[in-house]
Order: sequence, then C-alpha cells, then structure tokens
Amino acid sequence: MKVMLEAKELCKSFRLSAREQKLQKTDQRIKTAVDHISFQAYEGEIFGLLGPNGAGKTTTLRMLATLIRPDSGDAILDGASVIKDAEQVRAKVGFLTSELKLEEFFTPNYLFGFFSELHQIPAQVQEERRKKLFDIFGISKFAETKVADLSTGMKQKVSLAVSLVHDPSIIIFDEPTNGLDVLTAKIVTDFLLRLKEEKHTVIVSTHIFSLIEKICDRVGIIIDGKIAACGALDAIRDGKSLEDRFFDIYLEKAGDINE
Repeated sequence: MKVMLEAKELCKSFRLSAREQKLQKTDQRIKTAVDHISFQAYEGEIFGLLGPNGAGKTTTLRMLATLIRPDSGDAILDGASVIKDAEQVRAKVGFLTSELKLEEFFTPNYLFGFFSELHQIPAQVQEERRKKLFDIFGISKFAETKVADLSTGMKQKVSLAVSLVHDPSIIIFDEPTNGLDVLTAKIVTDFLLRLKEEKHTVIVSTHIFSLIEKICDRVGIIIDGKIAACGALDAIRDGKSLEDRFFDIYLEKAGDINE
C-alpha cells in the first residue's frame, strides 16, 4: 500500500500563562503537548487517532495541516514536508476542526465560491464539485441562506463542503461528529466511508470508541502526548472491545509513570 502520510518524531511544547498553570494545577511553565509522535497512514484507509481530551490529538493534527510548526520532527504528506513544503501540503490536505467558524453573514454558495477561488479552482470544476457536495450533504435548498440562520448540523456540513473544494488527497478531521445530532453524524460518517472508497486517505481524531470501531482500518492510541499503541484495529483490540483495550493500555501507561 502507498504511504500517503508519515509523521516522524513530531514534538510540540507550549509556554503556559499563570492562569493556565492555575487551571491545570501545575507549577510547570512549559507543557509538552506532543512528544515524539510517529505513525503512517495509507492510501484508501481511515486512520483513527484515539485519546482523551488534552492527549495531544488536536495539536498533532494542526501540525499535519501546517497550522502550527513542530518544535522538531517532520511529517510527509503525499511527498510534501510540513517543514519544507507547507504550501504544497495545504494544496493536498483538507482540514476540518470544530474551531472552524464560518462568517455568519455569508451564504453557503458564497463561501464555497470564495474558498474555491483561494484554491484557484476553474469555474466549471467549481460548479461540478458544488453540486456533488451540496447534494451529498443536503445543502442545496439552503445555498442562499445566511450561515447565521442555519442549524448547527447544517453549519457543520457546510464546513465540510468548503474544506473539500479542492478535492484533497488527504482529509484530516478533528472530532468530526462532535456536537452533531444522530442524523447529521450518520451523514458525516457515511461520507467518510465514501471518501475511503474513492481512495482518499482520511485521518480522524476522536475520543469516541464506537466511531473508531465503525469506520477505521487502523488506530493510534495517544496518551499524554505519546503514541501508546498503533496498528490494525483488530490487532489493537486483541479480542476485546476497543474501550476495554484502551483502558488496559491507559492503566499500563499510568503504572509505567508511577514506577
């Protein structure tokens, strides 16, 4: 299988403010969010990054999407380095996060056109992709409705559509079903499986065990900024539910720290 993404010893630390130190109940001024993370993702697969809140999932994805620069290490996405070839990486990657806030004054039609122009997508291709994505997500009848007047689920679907205007080979989703109702969540998960069938590489981060078990081929378990286990889903589960295996691994890691 073709390796489409390879994270190589990625590291990232942040300086904590006095307020952040108090909230996190620590005297440490520097927090290591990601600590030498390495993994691979292949063409036509869904790779899950599973871990609790604060484990380093979002920081890892933001480095992969070139939104923040690693302190050390690198990642190669479809032949482009996040360190040396950031613009090439952005052309190959679609990134969706719950932090993406659409300008509420504009309509889905306008936003799709705006992001298409940013990626220099020809007009005819724009319209083909607009029709395909708007039909998949049921956006068409809301195409001229201001974002401010859309439901939370519809805003998420519009965010998905505009993040995919350039038909990226690698799609990175941070908590793709977070805050969605069950119907919208199913539309999103079905779409992720469709992307896999179309030979895209999909990276999802989540703390939801059932989502990983439903859609992922392989999984990396991230705890305290480190990969604690990584491999095929069935191998990671080792005959148990993913939830049970996660807590086995978590307790093993906690024991290592306390020794």
